[in-house]
Amino acid sequence: MSSNRWFATGNYFTSYKEEQRIFFTSLDRSAMVLLILALFLWPLFIQVDNKYMLVIDNILVAVVAVMGLNLVTGFAGLISIGHAAFVGIGAYTIACFGRVLGENHMLLTHAWPLMIVFAGCIGAVFGGIVGLPALRLRHLYLAIATLSFQMIFQWTINFMDFFNQGQTISVTRVAWVTGTVSRSEHYTFWYYAILVAIVLVGFAVRNLLRTRYGRCLVAVRDNDRAADAMGMHPGFTKVYAFALAGFFAGVAGALHAYLYRGVGIESFTLSHSISFLAMAIVGGLGTLHGAFWGPLAIKILDLQVEQLSEWVGNHLTFATNLATALKPLSFGLVIVLFLMFEPRGIANWWRIVRSYVKLWPFRY
Repeated sequence: MSSNRWFATGNYFTSYKEEQRIFFTSLDRSAMVLLILALFLWPLFIQVDNKYMLVIDNILVAVVAVMGLNLVTGFAGLISIGHAAFVGIGAYTIACFGRVLGENHMLLTHAWPLMIVFAGCIGAVFGGIVGLPALRLRHLYLAIATLSFQMIFQWTINFMDFFNQGQTISVTRVAWVTGTVSRSEHYTFWYYAILVAIVLVGFAVRNLLRTRYGRCLVAVRDNDRAADAMGMHPGFTKVYAFALAGFFAGVAGALHAYLYRGVGIESFTLSHSISFLAMAIVGGLGTLHGAFWGPLAIKILDLQVEQLSEWVGNHLTFATNLATALKPLSFGLVIVLFLMFEPRGIANWWRIVRSYVKLWPFRY
Protein backbone atom coordinates (compact mmCIF):
# COMPACT_ATOMS: atom_id res chain seq x y z
CA MET A 1 0.00 0.00 0.00
CA SER A 2 1.22 3.48 -0.77
CA SER A 3 2.70 5.42 2.16
CA ASN A 4 0.14 8.17 1.63
CA ARG A 5 -3.33 6.58 1.57
CA TRP A 6 -4.91 9.81 0.32
CA PHE A 7 -3.01 9.88 -3.00
CA ALA A 8 -2.76 6.14 -3.70
CA THR A 9 -3.35 5.36 -7.42
CA GLY A 10 -3.67 1.62 -6.87
CA ASN A 11 -3.85 -1.07 -4.21
CA TYR A 12 -0.50 -2.63 -3.31
CA PHE A 13 -0.70 -5.05 -0.39
CA THR A 14 2.18 -6.43 1.63
CA SER A 15 0.08 -8.45 4.11
CA TYR A 16 -3.28 -10.20 4.29
CA LYS A 17 -4.38 -7.75 6.98
CA GLU A 18 -4.04 -4.85 4.54
CA GLU A 19 -6.01 -6.72 1.90
CA GLN A 20 -8.89 -7.31 4.30
CA ARG A 21 -9.51 -3.63 5.05
CA ILE A 22 -13.06 -2.40 4.56
CA PHE A 23 -11.73 0.79 2.96
CA PHE A 24 -8.48 0.49 1.05
CA THR A 25 -7.71 4.22 1.04
CA SER A 26 -8.63 7.23 3.14
CA LEU A 27 -10.34 8.72 0.11
CA ASP A 28 -12.66 5.69 -0.10
CA ARG A 29 -13.57 6.03 3.56
CA SER A 30 -14.21 9.77 3.30
CA ALA A 31 -16.35 9.35 0.18
CA MET A 32 -18.47 6.72 1.90
CA VAL A 33 -18.97 8.88 5.00
CA LEU A 34 -20.00 11.85 2.84
CA LEU A 35 -22.40 9.69 0.84
CA ILE A 36 -24.09 8.33 3.96
CA LEU A 37 -24.37 11.82 5.43
CA ALA A 38 -25.90 13.12 2.21
CA LEU A 39 -28.46 10.31 2.19
CA PHE A 40 -29.48 11.12 5.76
CA LEU A 41 -29.53 14.89 5.39
CA TRP A 42 -31.16 15.58 2.02
CA PRO A 43 -34.80 15.12 3.24
CA LEU A 44 -34.19 17.94 5.72
CA PHE A 45 -33.53 20.41 2.89
CA ILE A 46 -35.62 19.04 0.01
CA GLN A 47 -39.36 18.61 0.37
CA VAL A 48 -40.61 15.53 -1.49
CA ASP A 49 -44.21 14.54 -2.06
CA ASN A 50 -45.38 11.35 -0.35
CA LYS A 51 -45.87 9.72 -3.74
CA TYR A 52 -42.20 10.04 -4.65
CA MET A 53 -41.01 9.27 -1.13
CA LEU A 54 -42.91 5.97 -1.38
CA VAL A 55 -41.03 5.20 -4.60
CA ILE A 56 -37.72 5.90 -2.85
CA ASP A 57 -38.74 3.68 0.07
CA ASN A 58 -39.65 0.90 -2.35
CA ILE A 59 -36.20 1.11 -3.93
CA LEU A 60 -34.54 0.88 -0.52
CA VAL A 61 -36.63 -2.15 0.48
CA ALA A 62 -35.68 -3.82 -2.79
CA VAL A 63 -32.00 -3.09 -2.04
CA VAL A 64 -32.24 -5.08 1.22
CA ALA A 65 -33.92 -7.99 -0.57
CA VAL A 66 -31.47 -8.00 -3.49
CA MET A 67 -28.52 -8.03 -1.09
CA GLY A 68 -29.72 -11.39 0.15
CA LEU A 69 -30.37 -12.69 -3.35
CA ASN A 70 -26.92 -11.53 -4.41
CA LEU A 71 -25.36 -13.62 -1.65
CA VAL A 72 -27.00 -16.83 -2.79
CA THR A 73 -26.92 -16.23 -6.56
CA GLY A 74 -24.03 -13.84 -7.11
CA PHE A 75 -21.53 -15.06 -4.53
CA ALA A 76 -22.57 -18.70 -4.02
CA GLY A 77 -23.65 -19.30 -7.62
CA LEU A 78 -27.05 -20.85 -6.71
CA ILE A 79 -30.12 -19.89 -8.73
CA SER A 80 -33.14 -18.90 -6.63
CA ILE A 81 -36.48 -18.22 -8.33
CA GLY A 82 -38.47 -18.01 -5.10
CA HIS A 83 -36.93 -14.99 -3.41
CA ALA A 84 -40.24 -13.12 -3.23
CA ALA A 85 -41.59 -15.98 -1.09
CA PHE A 86 -38.87 -15.34 1.50
CA VAL A 87 -39.76 -11.65 1.45
CA GLY A 88 -43.39 -12.64 1.91
CA ILE A 89 -42.51 -14.81 4.92
CA GLY A 90 -41.01 -11.80 6.66
CA ALA A 91 -44.06 -9.67 5.85
CA TYR A 92 -46.56 -12.32 6.96
CA THR A 93 -44.61 -12.84 10.19
CA ILE A 94 -45.52 -9.27 11.14
CA ALA A 95 -49.10 -9.77 9.95
CA CYS A 96 -49.49 -13.01 11.92
CA PHE A 97 -48.35 -11.35 15.13
CA GLY A 98 -50.97 -8.68 14.51
CA ARG A 99 -53.72 -11.28 14.08
CA VAL A 100 -52.70 -13.31 17.14
CA LEU A 101 -51.69 -10.59 19.63
CA GLY A 102 -53.80 -7.75 18.33
CA GLU A 103 -52.99 -5.07 15.82
CA ASN A 104 -52.01 -2.49 18.46
CA HIS A 105 -49.91 -4.78 20.65
CA MET A 106 -46.79 -3.19 22.16
CA LEU A 107 -44.50 -5.65 20.39
CA LEU A 108 -45.71 -4.34 17.03
CA THR A 109 -45.94 -0.66 17.89
CA HIS A 110 -42.96 -0.09 20.20
CA ALA A 111 -40.65 -3.08 19.74
CA TRP A 112 -40.82 -2.96 15.95
CA PRO A 113 -37.00 -3.14 15.47
CA LEU A 114 -37.00 -6.46 17.33
CA MET A 115 -39.94 -7.64 15.26
CA ILE A 116 -38.06 -6.82 12.06
CA VAL A 117 -35.05 -8.84 13.24
CA PHE A 118 -37.35 -11.69 14.31
CA ALA A 119 -39.00 -11.69 10.89
CA GLY A 120 -35.53 -11.96 9.40
CA CYS A 121 -34.79 -14.96 11.63
CA ILE A 122 -37.98 -16.70 10.48
CA GLY A 123 -36.93 -16.04 6.89
CA ALA A 124 -33.51 -17.53 7.68
CA VAL A 125 -35.13 -20.70 9.05
CA PHE A 126 -37.18 -21.18 5.89
CA GLY A 127 -34.15 -20.27 3.79
CA GLY A 128 -32.13 -23.00 5.46
CA ILE A 129 -34.93 -25.52 4.90
CA VAL A 130 -35.24 -24.61 1.22
CA GLY A 131 -31.45 -24.76 0.95
CA LEU A 132 -31.36 -28.40 2.03
CA PRO A 133 -32.02 -29.65 -1.53
CA ALA A 134 -28.78 -27.88 -2.48
CA LEU A 135 -26.99 -30.75 -0.77
CA ARG A 136 -28.07 -32.97 -3.67
CA LEU A 137 -29.35 -30.72 -6.45
CA ARG A 138 -27.52 -28.29 -8.71
CA HIS A 139 -28.21 -25.80 -11.51
CA LEU A 140 -31.63 -26.22 -13.16
CA TYR A 141 -32.86 -28.80 -10.66
CA LEU A 142 -32.15 -26.48 -7.74
CA ALA A 143 -33.89 -23.63 -9.55
CA ILE A 144 -36.99 -25.82 -9.94
CA ALA A 145 -36.84 -26.63 -6.20
CA THR A 146 -36.88 -22.92 -5.32
CA LEU A 147 -39.68 -22.38 -7.82
CA SER A 148 -41.73 -25.10 -6.13
CA PHE A 149 -41.27 -23.30 -2.79
CA GLN A 150 -42.64 -20.14 -4.40
CA MET A 151 -45.70 -22.06 -5.60
CA ILE A 152 -46.22 -23.72 -2.21
CA PHE A 153 -46.00 -20.34 -0.47
CA GLN A 154 -48.59 -18.77 -2.78
CA TRP A 155 -50.95 -21.74 -2.46
CA THR A 156 -50.69 -21.72 1.34
CA ILE A 157 -51.43 -18.00 1.62
CA ASN A 158 -54.28 -18.11 -0.90
CA PHE A 159 -56.16 -21.04 0.66
CA MET A 160 -55.73 -20.59 4.41
CA ASP A 161 -58.28 -18.55 6.35
CA PHE A 162 -55.63 -17.55 8.91
CA PHE A 163 -53.86 -15.55 6.19
CA ASN A 164 -57.15 -14.03 5.04
CA GLN A 165 -56.87 -16.07 1.81
CA GLY A 166 -54.31 -13.71 0.35
CA GLN A 167 -56.35 -10.57 0.96
CA THR A 168 -54.77 -7.60 2.68
CA ILE A 169 -54.02 -7.93 6.40
CA SER A 170 -53.60 -4.53 8.02
CA VAL A 171 -50.51 -3.59 10.03
CA THR A 172 -50.53 -0.86 12.67
CA ARG A 173 -48.52 2.34 12.79
CA VAL A 174 -45.38 2.28 14.91
CA ALA A 175 -44.34 4.52 17.77
CA TRP A 176 -41.11 6.47 18.12
CA VAL A 177 -39.58 8.74 20.77
CA THR A 178 -41.98 11.53 19.79
CA GLY A 179 -45.02 9.24 19.88
CA THR A 180 -46.97 7.45 17.18
CA VAL A 181 -45.70 8.26 13.70
CA SER A 182 -48.32 10.38 11.96
CA ARG A 183 -49.57 9.86 8.44
CA SER A 184 -47.73 12.91 7.10
CA GLU A 185 -44.41 11.67 8.52
CA HIS A 186 -44.92 7.99 7.74
CA TYR A 187 -42.89 7.66 4.52
CA THR A 188 -40.09 9.96 5.70
CA PHE A 189 -39.80 8.03 8.96
CA TRP A 190 -39.52 4.71 7.16
CA TYR A 191 -37.01 6.21 4.75
CA TYR A 192 -34.67 6.75 7.67
CA ALA A 193 -35.49 3.38 9.23
CA ILE A 194 -34.84 1.48 5.99
CA LEU A 195 -31.70 3.52 5.33
CA VAL A 196 -30.31 2.53 8.75
CA ALA A 197 -31.12 -1.11 7.93
CA ILE A 198 -29.28 -0.82 4.60
CA VAL A 199 -26.18 0.64 6.24
CA LEU A 200 -26.11 -2.17 8.83
CA VAL A 201 -26.79 -4.89 6.27
CA GLY A 202 -24.24 -3.46 3.84
CA PHE A 203 -21.45 -3.44 6.40
CA ALA A 204 -22.50 -6.90 7.58
CA VAL A 205 -22.19 -8.29 4.04
CA ARG A 206 -18.89 -6.49 3.48
CA ASN A 207 -17.46 -7.96 6.67
CA LEU A 208 -18.83 -11.41 5.83
CA LEU A 209 -16.98 -11.38 2.51
CA ARG A 210 -13.73 -10.65 4.37
CA THR A 211 -14.07 -13.80 6.49
CA ARG A 212 -13.40 -17.40 5.53
CA TYR A 213 -17.15 -17.99 5.29
CA GLY A 214 -17.48 -15.34 2.63
CA ARG A 215 -14.50 -16.73 0.74
CA CYS A 216 -16.13 -20.17 0.93
CA LEU A 217 -19.13 -18.78 -0.96
CA VAL A 218 -16.94 -17.63 -3.83
CA ALA A 219 -14.90 -20.85 -3.82
CA VAL A 220 -18.03 -23.03 -4.00
CA ARG A 221 -19.40 -20.86 -6.80
CA ASP A 222 -16.24 -21.20 -8.87
CA ASN A 223 -15.68 -24.94 -8.30
CA ASP A 224 -17.35 -26.82 -5.48
CA ARG A 225 -15.20 -29.92 -5.97
CA ALA A 226 -12.00 -27.89 -5.66
CA ALA A 227 -13.45 -26.18 -2.58
CA ASP A 228 -14.22 -29.59 -1.07
CA ALA A 229 -10.65 -30.73 -1.77
CA MET A 230 -9.33 -27.65 0.06
CA GLY A 231 -11.23 -28.56 3.24
CA MET A 232 -14.42 -26.54 2.74
CA HIS A 233 -17.90 -28.03 3.06
CA PRO A 234 -19.86 -27.18 -0.11
CA GLY A 235 -23.18 -28.46 1.26
CA PHE A 236 -22.99 -26.45 4.48
CA THR A 237 -21.88 -23.39 2.53
CA LYS A 238 -24.88 -23.62 0.19
CA VAL A 239 -27.33 -24.08 3.07
CA TYR A 240 -26.08 -21.09 5.05
CA ALA A 241 -26.07 -19.02 1.83
CA PHE A 242 -29.80 -19.71 1.52
CA ALA A 243 -30.27 -18.99 5.23
CA LEU A 244 -28.53 -15.61 4.94
CA ALA A 245 -30.55 -14.75 1.85
CA GLY A 246 -33.71 -15.71 3.74
CA PHE A 247 -32.72 -13.48 6.66
CA PHE A 248 -32.23 -10.41 4.47
CA ALA A 249 -35.42 -11.19 2.57
CA GLY A 250 -37.34 -11.53 5.84
CA VAL A 251 -36.06 -8.14 7.00
CA ALA A 252 -37.12 -6.63 3.66
CA GLY A 253 -40.56 -8.23 4.01
CA ALA A 254 -41.05 -6.82 7.50
CA LEU A 255 -40.03 -3.36 6.30
CA HIS A 256 -42.48 -3.73 3.40
CA ALA A 257 -45.30 -4.65 5.80
CA TYR A 258 -44.68 -1.66 8.05
CA LEU A 259 -44.20 0.69 5.10
CA TYR A 260 -47.48 -0.24 3.41
CA ARG A 261 -49.30 -0.88 6.70
CA GLY A 262 -50.64 -4.06 5.18
CA VAL A 263 -49.68 -7.40 3.67
CA GLY A 264 -51.23 -9.05 0.60
CA ILE A 265 -50.15 -11.95 -1.58
CA GLU A 266 -50.11 -9.78 -4.71
CA SER A 267 -46.78 -8.28 -3.54
CA PHE A 268 -44.98 -11.65 -3.31
CA THR A 269 -45.80 -13.51 -6.49
CA LEU A 270 -43.55 -15.25 -9.01
CA SER A 271 -43.30 -12.08 -11.09
CA HIS A 272 -41.75 -10.31 -8.11
CA SER A 273 -39.21 -13.13 -7.75
CA ILE A 274 -38.25 -12.67 -11.40
CA SER A 275 -38.04 -8.92 -10.80
CA PHE A 276 -35.63 -9.41 -7.89
CA LEU A 277 -33.49 -11.70 -10.05
CA ALA A 278 -33.49 -9.10 -12.82
CA MET A 279 -32.36 -6.43 -10.34
CA ALA A 280 -29.45 -8.62 -9.28
CA ILE A 281 -28.45 -9.27 -12.91
CA VAL A 282 -28.73 -5.65 -14.04
CA GLY A 283 -26.92 -4.36 -10.95
CA GLY A 284 -24.14 -6.91 -11.18
CA LEU A 285 -24.01 -10.40 -9.70
CA GLY A 286 -21.26 -11.01 -7.18
CA THR A 287 -20.77 -7.34 -6.27
CA LEU A 288 -21.95 -5.53 -3.16
CA HIS A 289 -22.78 -2.21 -4.82
CA GLY A 290 -24.60 -4.06 -7.61
CA ALA A 291 -27.40 -4.58 -5.08
CA PHE A 292 -27.85 -0.78 -5.07
CA TRP A 293 -27.64 -0.14 -8.82
CA GLY A 294 -30.03 -2.92 -9.84
CA PRO A 295 -33.15 -1.91 -7.84
CA LEU A 296 -32.55 1.75 -8.71
CA ALA A 297 -32.34 1.02 -12.45
CA ILE A 298 -35.31 -1.38 -12.60
CA LYS A 299 -37.61 0.81 -10.49
CA ILE A 300 -36.81 3.90 -12.55
CA LEU A 301 -37.35 1.91 -15.72
CA ASP A 302 -40.76 0.76 -14.44
CA LEU A 303 -41.80 4.34 -13.70
CA GLN A 304 -40.69 5.63 -17.10
CA VAL A 305 -42.36 2.79 -18.99
CA GLU A 306 -45.55 3.26 -16.96
CA GLN A 307 -45.66 6.94 -17.92
CA LEU A 308 -44.97 6.05 -21.55
CA SER A 309 -47.77 3.47 -21.49
CA GLU A 310 -50.21 6.07 -20.14
CA TRP A 311 -49.20 8.50 -22.87
CA VAL A 312 -49.63 5.85 -25.59
CA GLY A 313 -52.99 4.83 -24.17
CA ASN A 314 -54.25 8.44 -24.08
CA HIS A 315 -52.95 9.66 -27.45
CA LEU A 316 -52.86 6.48 -29.54
CA THR A 317 -56.17 4.84 -28.81
CA PHE A 318 -55.65 2.32 -31.63
CA ALA A 319 -52.52 1.00 -29.90
CA THR A 320 -53.96 -0.07 -26.56
CA ASN A 321 -52.39 -3.52 -26.89
CA LEU A 322 -49.00 -1.88 -27.44
CA ALA A 323 -49.43 0.18 -24.27
CA THR A 324 -50.20 -2.97 -22.29
CA ALA A 325 -47.18 -4.83 -23.69
CA LEU A 326 -44.64 -2.03 -23.19
CA LYS A 327 -43.78 -2.90 -19.59
CA PRO A 328 -43.09 -6.64 -20.00
CA LEU A 329 -41.40 -5.97 -23.35
CA SER A 330 -38.99 -3.40 -21.91
CA PHE A 331 -38.37 -5.55 -18.83
CA GLY A 332 -37.40 -8.61 -20.85
CA LEU A 333 -35.42 -6.56 -23.37
CA VAL A 334 -33.29 -4.95 -20.65
CA ILE A 335 -32.45 -8.34 -19.12
CA VAL A 336 -31.50 -9.85 -22.49
CA LEU A 337 -29.36 -6.85 -23.46
CA PHE A 338 -27.48 -6.90 -20.17
CA LEU A 339 -26.89 -10.65 -20.40
CA MET A 340 -25.57 -10.25 -23.94
CA PHE A 341 -23.52 -7.07 -23.77
CA GLU A 342 -22.83 -6.40 -20.07
CA PRO A 343 -23.15 -9.63 -18.05
CA ARG A 344 -21.32 -8.02 -15.11
CA GLY A 345 -24.03 -5.37 -14.84
CA ILE A 346 -23.95 -1.69 -13.97
CA ALA A 347 -21.36 -2.45 -11.28
CA ASN A 348 -18.83 -2.96 -14.08
CA TRP A 349 -19.51 0.58 -15.36
CA TRP A 350 -18.79 1.88 -11.88
CA ARG A 351 -15.59 -0.19 -11.74
CA ILE A 352 -14.40 1.31 -15.04
CA VAL A 353 -15.15 4.88 -13.93
CA ARG A 354 -13.50 4.34 -10.57
CA SER A 355 -10.38 2.83 -12.15
CA TYR A 356 -10.14 5.76 -14.57
CA VAL A 357 -10.34 8.29 -11.74
CA LYS A 358 -7.73 6.42 -9.69
CA LEU A 359 -5.24 5.96 -12.54
CA TRP A 360 -5.71 9.29 -14.33
CA PRO A 361 -3.71 10.66 -16.15
CA PHE A 362 -2.10 7.28 -16.85
CA ARG A 363 -3.68 4.97 -19.42
CA TYR A 364 -2.71 1.70 -17.79
